[in-house]
Amino acid sequence: MSAALIIGAGDATGGAIAKAFAAEGYTACVNRRPRHGDKLEELAQSIRDAGHKAQACPADARDEDAMVALVDSIERDVGPIEVAVFNIGANVRFGITETTAQVYRKVWEMAAFAGFLMGREVAKHMVQRQRGTIIFTGATASIRGGAGFSAFSGAKAALRMLAQSMARELGPQNIHVAHSIIDGGIDTEFIRGLRADFDEAKANDLVLSPEAIAAQYVALHKQHRSAWTHELDLRPWGETW
Repeated sequence: MSAALIIGAGDATGGAIAKAFAAEGYTACVNRRPRHGDKLEELAQSIRDAGHKAQACPADARDEDAMVALVDSIERDVGPIEVAVFNIGANVRFGITETTAQVYRKVWEMAAFAGFLMGREVAKHMVQRQRGTIIFTGATASIRGGAGFSAFSGAKAALRMLAQSMARELGPQNIHVAHSIIDGGIDTEFIRGLRADFDEAKANDLVLSPEAIAAQYVALHKQHRSAWTHELDLRPWGETW
């Protein structure tokens, strides 16, 4: 049984991605930090309740030893990782003079360094098999730095360059590396709390559906290698860009 590893499998986008790949026949190996272990197991159980396969894999994606052990254990005990998705957000907003070194470093570790660790570890196995898909979730901040988002923009831009570098190196080895730019608000409790017009916007498809994003990730994985997409930008139809 092949596995799909989802790093950052939260309640919205990450969970939808895990469910989508599980529906394709993969064992969804869902990851969050250990302190979210209960929610992670709830997600895994919901996938199993739907008749698919899933395994909760709590680990801190910023910890090198933990990531090495996580990938090795999935390869050994579950099956070959055919697709790996890095979906950690780390979206925080601080004015530049209020951004501490601790905040900047933590955001970089979550949104960039952890992506490197996942990418490196799954690539070790994919290169041996000469196949696989690695997808990194980006954001508007990956290509445009907004006021108050120095830490987030820096980390997401770094993740984008990591994806480009890996794509150039691994593409000739039949490994599809893709980067998605999520350019707009996603249907999450976080965005609901930010927008007074959330219900109206959702009713008019002006916020991104996690399930729609997940469907695009599955489509990326299924692309014929003669026409691979490296960078995909996703935004609601009415989004200004």
